[in-house]
Amino acid sequence: MATTFAELGLAPGLLTALAAVGYETPTAIQARTIPALLAGRDLIGQAQTGTGKTAAFALPILQRLELGRAHVQALVLTPTRELALQVAEAIHTYGKGLGPLRVLPVYGGQSMEQQVRRLRGGTHVVVGTPGRIMDHLRRGTLSLEAVRTVVLDEADEMLRMGFIEDVEWILSRMPAERQMALFSATMPPEIRRIAGRHLRDPESAQVERQTVTVSTVEQRYLNVTERQKLDALTRVLEVEAPDTTLIFVRTKTGAADLRERLQARGYTAEAMHGDMTQQQREAVVRGLRSGQVEIAVATDVAARGLDVDRISHVINYDVPHDAESYVHRIGRTARAGRAGTAILFVTPRETRLLKTIERFTGQHLAPMRMPTAAAVAARRAAAFKQRLLKATAEEGLDPYLALVEELSEEAGVEMAELAAAAARLASGDRPLHAAVEVEPSMRPVADGGMVRLFLDAGRQAGVRPADIVGAVAGEADIPGDAIGAIDIYERFAFVDVPAQYVDQVLERMQRVKIRNRPVTVKPATPQGDGRARRPGGKATMRRKSKRHHAA
Repeated sequence: MATTFAELGLAPGLLTALAAVGYETPTAIQARTIPALLAGRDLIGQAQTGTGKTAAFALPILQRLELGRAHVQALVLTPTRELALQVAEAIHTYGKGLGPLRVLPVYGGQSMEQQVRRLRGGTHVVVGTPGRIMDHLRRGTLSLEAVRTVVLDEADEMLRMGFIEDVEWILSRMPAERQMALFSATMPPEIRRIAGRHLRDPESAQVERQTVTVSTVEQRYLNVTERQKLDALTRVLEVEAPDTTLIFVRTKTGAADLRERLQARGYTAEAMHGDMTQQQREAVVRGLRSGQVEIAVATDVAARGLDVDRISHVINYDVPHDAESYVHRIGRTARAGRAGTAILFVTPRETRLLKTIERFTGQHLAPMRMPTAAAVAARRAAAFKQRLLKATAEEGLDPYLALVEELSEEAGVEMAELAAAAARLASGDRPLHAAVEVEPSMRPVADGGMVRLFLDAGRQAGVRPADIVGAVAGEADIPGDAIGAIDIYERFAFVDVPAQYVDQVLERMQRVKIRNRPVTVKPATPQGDGRARRPGGKATMRRKSKRHHAA
């Protein structure tokens, strides 16, 4: 069986698109069906939702399209509008690098006139529910003359919902020369009869149901926006206080970027991705097993075969492409009889994937709330108390006790005040209070207690978020987790700092160097519309920035 998408015979444009969205290796259903569909064979695929079957039929459809002909060349029938939207979006995503691709979801409840206009304007792929497809065929607004590929997705679900007669009516109007693929989780007699009547010498591909997740894994999900992810992650790490954490992202660049951001916040984090040598991977694994590495940020391929008993938490920073990958991911925790926790970050666009995962695993993921700043502060306080109590049980405190008693008498300061001062010094750059992250939109220069500063160095000088955090926290002596959002442009950058630290930062960073070059730090100038601009320059536009957070 093929282990890479390139081995399946896919075109370079599709391989590039797959790499861009983080697909590294084909799933079992993809490896078994794509070559047959590319060869023009009819196909029966038995696989449940969550195994990656959408890509299994979408990629061959895209490879066979003639984008210069604005006619409907592929029709995908789905049982629900939600699945139609999901499939249409996936096809559009996979085909981004191919050219002017037009994919149209067609379903009831949406304006018929709008759909007719889109069809008349030219469409390559139509994805729709049987009822609305029938409406268009009866009206003559959908032509099947140029259709080369027909897909029945979740055929058994269409049977359950009473659509089989509609499906038969549609299939009977297909061109004689066309390819047909039928996908179904189960194969009841009615579905087999449809396959026998409409498919010609079909190839069969069956994927057995995977073993679902173990009961010792506590599964939760957190609703976040893409912008909130980093702040949510750092709060979850603080409140959960995991032993060792495995964080999953989709791409190798995402793994490297998140590792850098976590390191900038004081975590011992390393990345694991497909471009690493075996020696590099083994070094990270040794670090996880010994406790020297707290966090590994990994792609799906890099984490395969990873067996580390210490992993207490698996965090899906990026939702996996299919539910099967989710099962593999969270199987990295709860090893050797231990309990484990799996947390899934879900953005508004990914709600359908959450439901797919729950159907695939047969388990309900419990919703969780974003940890509040108060919860983070309480966790820090509890952890610090434990450290102090542990220290009181250790030997060798007598010289320090004598020193404190002596200082109390000399300065006339209460012992409790001296203990508090010592505790504050011991906490270093991790204060008991937690900085509250302002929602990272394009803020005005002062917003919610944060002030935006301008630095005259950017990506061209090799400046990274970690460099800015290190310079501001180190030179100005302020807590690293108090620093807000960072925007890095080609020749300059912005950083948000709490208002109470602004004078301190400006004074102490007058002669600072970042990446061995002097950097000027000034207050950013506000625009009337709330945008920030560099002193003496034009307003910065959000779309040109590379967004980072450091709170």
